[in-house]
Amino acid sequence: MAGAGVAGVSLAPRAAANGESPDPEGFGVLVDTTECIGCRKCEWSCAQANKLSDKPLEAFEDTSVFESPRRMTAGAYTVVNRHADPENPEKPTFVKAQCMHCLRPACASACLVGALRRQDNGAVSYDPWKCMGCRYCMVACPFQVPAYEYNNALTPVVSKCSFCFERVRDGGGPPACVDMCPPMCLTFAKRGELLELARGKIATNPGRYLNHIYGEHELGGTSWMYLTSRPVTELGLLEFGEKPIPEYTEPLQHGIFKYGLPPMLLFGLLATAMKTFDSKEEEE
Repeated sequence: MAGAGVAGVSLAPRAAANGESPDPEGFGVLVDTTECIGCRKCEWSCAQANKLSDKPLEAFEDTSVFESPRRMTAGAYTVVNRHADPENPEKPTFVKAQCMHCLRPACASACLVGALRRQDNGAVSYDPWKCMGCRYCMVACPFQVPAYEYNNALTPVVSKCSFCFERVRDGGGPPACVDMCPPMCLTFAKRGELLELARGKIATNPGRYLNHIYGEHELGGTSWMYLTSRPVTELGLLEFGEKPIPEYTEPLQHGIFKYGLPPMLLFGLLATAMKTFDSKEEEE
């Protein structure tokens, strides 16, 4: 694999923040934001693969969508945003967003019925048959990924990138978005191989990349990781520590039931949180 085994790499592998080694056999994707040209073909490919839209590829060539930041919705599991560079106005940075597929997913930890689950291949999958619609996962996700089908009155579900779970599981093939990426800014491989590739890129091009692989350690690590030439806070990526969210929340959850706090009170708190969340979405 290109870039693997490069000598003199400054980023030595470390154990995950939770004390467990990240699963090297799980798959992941490395996003090289220095290569992305903002063509949005990944958005079209995702929409086709997940039957989210029947719009032709030409409809996704509209660059006016870059005027305002976008977030994922029930009808768009991935979006590309443009981030202007004040020091280089002619060359903005494009950043693809989707579910990060955390190694220790807060959404799965928060799900009361096990509808969300991290799979061995690296995907965090969702089972709509188990989901009871509480939307606690939307509150729990630090990356603000899960969306909800508010316009579906009868059978609404939580929506998010599935990592093309079945496709990866059955054939080991890449997600649809990776398959469609023309400039090869998306690389699909085992997570351990991607980290070696990323370290190699940084070592051989220190002027091109920051010495940071976003997602290697953030919140315990994620299956999707990013290389950037600019601070992640300039690119719409949130800064996090290394401790996984479940290490904060699970002791609280266990304590609630241990000390007999009635479950209805818990759901009352949840309803209040979701009402606040809904109000913010309506305002937007």
